[in-house]
Amino acid sequence: MPIRIPDSLPATSILESENIFVMTELRAMHQDIRPLRILLLNLMPTKIVTETQILRKLSNTPLQLEIELMQTASHTAKNVSEQHLENFYTSFDDIKDERFDGLIITGAPVERLDFEDVDYWDELTAIMAWSRTNVYSTFHICWGAQAGIYYHYGIPKYDLGKKLFGVFDHRVAKSSSPLVRGFDDVFRAPHSRYTEVHAADIEAHPSLELIAVSDEAGVYIAKSTDSRDFFVFGHPEYDPETLQVEYLRDLDKGDDIDIPVNYYPENDPCQAPVTTWRSHAQLLYTNWLNYYVYQSTPYDLNALAEGEREGSRPDFD
Repeated sequence: MPIRIPDSLPATSILESENIFVMTELRAMHQDIRPLRILLLNLMPTKIVTETQILRKLSNTPLQLEIELMQTASHTAKNVSEQHLENFYTSFDDIKDERFDGLIITGAPVERLDFEDVDYWDELTAIMAWSRTNVYSTFHICWGAQAGIYYHYGIPKYDLGKKLFGVFDHRVAKSSSPLVRGFDDVFRAPHSRYTEVHAADIEAHPSLELIAVSDEAGVYIAKSTDSRDFFVFGHPEYDPETLQVEYLRDLDKGDDIDIPVNYYPENDPCQAPVTTWRSHAQLLYTNWLNYYVYQSTPYDLNALAEGEREGSRPDFD
């Protein structure tokens, strides 16, 4: 089933060329089903790349999704045209009176800064506070996950000293969770970050639980026990070449950067990287949409009343 996005968004033609069902706005208007309203807060500097990656993961589901793209007004994006932002992106002030089934908060290359030193931190915390009453389920990615788990639950991040960079083995810590339904016992996922959260801090919090971890990369997935907040500390949405782009960029900047782990055959950057994370990444997004958004969000989003947190709940955790 399709995702519903503007006809002229650059991602539209890319996804259609990959045989992904993208529904035009005109066609969607003639269907009686209510689409799920998903708000994507894109904090990455490469807006078009990131929006395309995430839309690709949202597309493989028997649900119609209406995607709204949002940027922060307190930070000026420098790697995307102003016309693209004007045509396709909204701001918090424009949508703060609306309600959404789901919110996705992306990562951002600011993890070495203290949270409070990020120039849009006040705006981001206002959005996260607003999500408590205006969004049913929120999916946080990488730095967005570190920011969300810190703001909502007080879990700190820790400096790694050196960039965690590559594709790492992970294991499911809670196999009964529908979020990881269909996952292999061991699966791979990309990471690209300088900071981490600690499993012990999450395990000590009564409102949080670990879902997937890695011996090398640490915590990968955590969630709130009420199944409304999801935290993914890697980048499952990454394209096959994304780590290579970052590697070459860091080399050009003169950074002390190692070859990404488990990425190039024989650790040879002259060879094409091998994708080993695509299947689990698709399952992760599809399971979140199905079990924690579609099957639990109220049909009338106005039911997300002021101060409501519990809402309707599915029969699983």
